Amino acid sequence: MSERAAPFHCPYCGDEDLRPSEAGHGCWECASCRRAFQLKFLGLLRPDGTTGTAGTTTDTEQTEGGGE
Repeated sequence: MSERAAPFHCPYCGDEDLRPSEAGHGCWECASCRRAFQLKFLGLLRPDGTTGTAGTTTDTEQTEGGGE
């Protein structure tokens, strides 16, 4: 497996002085602007641009099979 993915820039100030936070997995601290943030992988995008997650259905899937 690969190492933890690390952000290259702070999403708030753009500085590169980032350190992992002790707050938990995916948490980072910016030494420049003193902000803390968390990164989270949500899933892969489908070809139509929506995010697909396991175990959930979209509005389209719910209405297609429920004919009246």
